[in-house]
Amino acid sequence: MNMFCFQCEETAKGTGCTKGGVCGKTPQTAKLQDDIIAALIIMAKTIKNPTPVMDELMMDSLFMTLTNVNFDNDVLTAKLNEIMSIVKEAGNTEELNSAQLWEGDEDIRSLRTTLLLGVKGMAAYAHHAHALGYEDKEVTQWLYTAMAAIGTDHSTEEWLGLLMDCGKVNYKCMALLDKANTTTYGTPIPTEVPFMIEKGPFIVVTGHDLKDLAELLKQSEGKGVNIYTHSDMLPCHGYPELKKYPHFKGNYGTAWCNQRKEFDGIPAPILYTTNCIQRPKDSYLDRIYTTSIVGFPNTKHIKEDATGNKDFTAIINHAIKLGGYEKPQMRTGMNNGATVTTGFGHGTILSVADQVVDAVKAKAISHFFLVGGCDGGKASRDYYTEFVKETPEDSLILTLACGKFRFNDLDLGKIGNFPRIMDMGQCNDAYGAIQVALALADAFDCGVNDLPLTLVLSWYEQKAICIVLTLLSLGVKNIYVGPSIPGFFSPNVLNILVENFGLTPISTPKEDLEKILA
Repeated sequence: MNMFCFQCEETAKGTGCTKGGVCGKTPQTAKLQDDIIAALIIMAKTIKNPTPVMDELMMDSLFMTLTNVNFDNDVLTAKLNEIMSIVKEAGNTEELNSAQLWEGDEDIRSLRTTLLLGVKGMAAYAHHAHALGYEDKEVTQWLYTAMAAIGTDHSTEEWLGLLMDCGKVNYKCMALLDKANTTTYGTPIPTEVPFMIEKGPFIVVTGHDLKDLAELLKQSEGKGVNIYTHSDMLPCHGYPELKKYPHFKGNYGTAWCNQRKEFDGIPAPILYTTNCIQRPKDSYLDRIYTTSIVGFPNTKHIKEDATGNKDFTAIINHAIKLGGYEKPQMRTGMNNGATVTTGFGHGTILSVADQVVDAVKAKAISHFFLVGGCDGGKASRDYYTEFVKETPEDSLILTLACGKFRFNDLDLGKIGNFPRIMDMGQCNDAYGAIQVALALADAFDCGVNDLPLTLVLSWYEQKAICIVLTLLSLGVKNIYVGPSIPGFFSPNVLNILVENFGLTPISTPKEDLEKILA
């Protein structure tokens, strides 16, 4: 069976995986995921008054087809059947034709795919907010609107309009998630997080979901099991309601793409809460626990009960049985740093906005760089480490998402009371960076594009795409993106984004900095 997939940054030859996914996805899995998308398009066209159950099915099914989320064909088949059952009950007997997603004019396919991937990313944010009991009807309805549009013909201008609409609605979706997180767990505060792993039983939590982590912390309290974050769960250490647990100790490892090396032979279980899961090595396959929409064959899955609660007893007992390390393990970040600091969300930064403004006026701060996004395995991602190292000593680096592990343990000093590297959170927290930019523009009575602000974004999967669409819909320019151009951008579509929206493919750190600071 052949396949076609070019939705992630590491797609084969930069054009598309056709025999098997670079991520480890089989042709069968790829076909099931494409069929799910085709089924959702039919459902979006068919159902006029969706129920809450359908809404949850829509967002979770979209999220499930993101890169490195679900590889379990049995789960994917069940989800596909659930969607088609709803469609048939509504009287629609249309046959699936997922192949049409990748057919047609190159530019139209590029625009259609960009919208589809943006909607997938938005669904991920909506899923996280929904898990905490927050929903915006406009956001949920847009998922149906967009999926129906993806299955319809449009002109280039209409596709571009849909992309901008997607960005605008995603802005509201990110605002909803920000409200859900901070209302539930408090406003993040600056927190130093060690890489040291203490002796004794422990559990590593990776992914993005705050609710799963909170429930695990609650259920493991007093059990003699320490909890460590991995990858984009690192920012959870800044939330007051999570920080209060004394057994919430530190961070294990770095970005998601290094998990096969970092989890090799680990004497502890790992909880995958959302993306990103890689094909595991045999040395830790038996220690993997997935939950929510994550799935991988031959791993243990923790389901919700009828009331929406999860029982983490099995993973806690597994940690106790494995016993952890016999003595403390000194680990480091990617640049040999022993600690990192997180918790500089927009609430914290805006609370001292007057000091930031004064520092700019006094010329103590010359430039702001937002260097963030997803990490990946390509050697070219060293760009972001070198870029940050070469930034002027009087500049501040704001960062978010797991790409920050390329440089977040560097000691670049301070500007007054401000550390030069400020971790604003997960990729899910991009809304906060936008709020800081808007507040600074307001303080200086200028537009965002008039600020000494440059965005240097690393993309990997679909959440990065919807963030870029949001920035473009807000008219934000000065955006550098890389380390390579998405395979689904045709030359003509890329040219439109570069010429009309100010998107700039990255070059080399030195050349880009010279352009930015000129």
